[in-house]
Amino acid sequence: MKIYTKRGDSGRTSLFGGQRVSKSEQRIQAYGTVDELNSFLGLAASYELSDHGRQRIKKIQRMLFVLGADLATPSSSQTRIERTSQEDVEFLEEAIDEMEQELDPLKNFILPGGSQAGATLHIARTICRRAEREVVACQQAENSKVSDLSIRFLNRLSDFLFVMARYENKQQDTPEETWKPEQS
Repeated sequence: MKIYTKRGDSGRTSLFGGQRVSKSEQRIQAYGTVDELNSFLGLAASYELSDHGRQRIKKIQRMLFVLGADLATPSSSQTRIERTSQEDVEFLEEAIDEMEQELDPLKNFILPGGSQAGATLHIARTICRRAEREVVACQQAENSKVSDLSIRFLNRLSDFLFVMARYENKQQDTPEETWKPEQS
């Protein structure tokens, strides 16, 4: 199978089910950003991570493929696919709770950064927030034809990525730098 089909050369692409749409449509922007997020998680996994962290990232990458397919499939489509689930959200919540047990409570804002893995996870978190905004915009533009679970999952995932960045920095003995306003 060739990677190129030339069908997208006119600025249109196909949703699951065959419907052709402009590549500038909000739905395409949303799942394109989910794909970007997935790539950044792959980058984070290429750095030194705890074994548990690497396993979690790989699982989340698979969840993001499901989310991308979910977003690429109109709710009116007859195509049967796996969809983002409440269990996916609960996996993230449980992982957040486990990691937070090993972290000091936050009392100030922290500057994004730290180890290579931690800094990359912070970037992934901001991409996740953008994906969430784009999915919300898609839901509003299409009169709620996008699952609320997709939004809930991305909201929880951004929390997970923040906590995981802190956790991985701690595993690397990389101290957090708190943000303090400059005194004038």
